[in-house]
Amino acid sequence: MPRRLSSDKRELCYPFIFETGPSCDFEVQTDELCSLTGNAQALLAQELAGTELLAQLTPELQRVQALIYHLNGSVRGRLAVEEQDLDWLKQRYDHHNGFGAVSGFVLPTGSPAVMALHLCRSGAKKSIRQLVRCEEAGLEVDPILLRLGNLLTNYFFCLSVRVKAQLGQEEIPFVSKSY
Repeated sequence: MPRRLSSDKRELCYPFIFETGPSCDFEVQTDELCSLTGNAQALLAQELAGTELLAQLTPELQRVQALIYHLNGSVRGRLAVEEQDLDWLKQRYDHHNGFGAVSGFVLPTGSPAVMALHLCRSGAKKSIRQLVRCEEAGLEVDPILLRLGNLLTNYFFCLSVRVKAQLGQEEIPFVSKSY
């Protein structure tokens, strides 16, 4: 039986919420990623209070949130991600990577802010998987969206390493028995 949208706007959180296709799941997941990024900002504000790094990260993460929302609408709507967006995020990645790269796998550990960044990293991976589902369903997914999803994943990991180093927290190496 088809669901009907309520005429009471208070009873409808999102106009596409009852769709069964993967684009709605992608949009819900990227909305969660944007919220996770906001949560990371709030925790970073506590843990890095008064530092130059926080002053740098606040507008940077707000711009990342805008990119995530542009990613969000670019499957159902008009493509809103441009090559210059990726160039900017690559620049930010390279900047942060200069403060403490790791080689190999590490366990996702650290302070609440660092863990929030790891959750953003994981959420960005989930958005890539949702894009794959959209493609499988026959929806057009511009390759730049997949590139942005991967870049966001790596950016959040790099940022977690940088913040962890700033806070004097050690990385814990992980050696897989599977690979």
